[in-house]
Amino acid sequence: MAADGAHPLPTVLAVLGRGLVDPDEPALRADDAGVTRGDGCFEGCRVVVDGSGTADVAKLDAHLARMSRSAARLEIDFDAAAWRELITLAAAAWPQPGEAALKAVLTRGAGDRPTGFVWVTELGADIPRQRREGIRVVTLSRGMPVAAFSDAPWLLGGVKTLSYAVNMAAAREAQRRGADDVLFVSADDPGYVLEAPTASAVWATGRTLVTTPPDATGILAGTTQALLFDAAAAAGWRTDCRLATVAELHEADVLWLVSSTRGPVDVVDLDGTARRRVPEIDAEIRRLAGFAVPGS
Repeated sequence: MAADGAHPLPTVLAVLGRGLVDPDEPALRADDAGVTRGDGCFEGCRVVVDGSGTADVAKLDAHLARMSRSAARLEIDFDAAAWRELITLAAAAWPQPGEAALKAVLTRGAGDRPTGFVWVTELGADIPRQRREGIRVVTLSRGMPVAAFSDAPWLLGGVKTLSYAVNMAAAREAQRRGADDVLFVSADDPGYVLEAPTASAVWATGRTLVTTPPDATGILAGTTQALLFDAAAAAGWRTDCRLATVAELHEADVLWLVSSTRGPVDVVDLDGTARRRVPEIDAEIRRLAGFAVPGS
């Protein structure tokens, strides 16, 4: 917040059971388990507002379905209809045409009362540059073998939990190394490609798109990656989910990190090795993923 009490950027806040509230109003208790233990889940969505002021939350059905699965794994009640209403309400209140970022958060709350809220803000300041120029990525070990999650449901593989401290620490390590983002690999020898802290890895070899399978690997099933693969298959691409090594990524024609708000951004440097850009393929993938206009 600015020193004079004004928000430096527009912000919309909506709280489950209360509706739209002033962004300065409290939204959760200090003893909320989401704060004290990271016990909860969330979804990050892209909002697009057209010239008439109509707001669209991209892939809302897919986000609600994934949030419902996360809540079920955490054993927290989830009312999909109430969340749809709250998300739609918050998105419609965003005052600016163009893109915005929406985050929906569900925590275990305090006692037996879960907390839910949605806020909408501008996109991250660096996203337009990353879309335009591509990103530099370093690989870091996740510290576990690729199959660590297969027989350990308590590890919450595939759940979009609030426990992102490790992801944020990895992002800071990337910055220390002069990179924009991280790609986690397993602790196997050789390590297998997993995911980025906030994105799925997708790569193209010829007319085949590949990504890492979720489930036993514990990675999050990406909503934008799923939409992209469906659209690509309809457009004549082959798609595949399989384990791959970092060496295979170096051999791929194009490598992207794909997320809901940033979209597909191509990797122009991987572990200090520059990668050739292929603008025509990149433009097609952006379009198939719903990010048709470069820099949008």
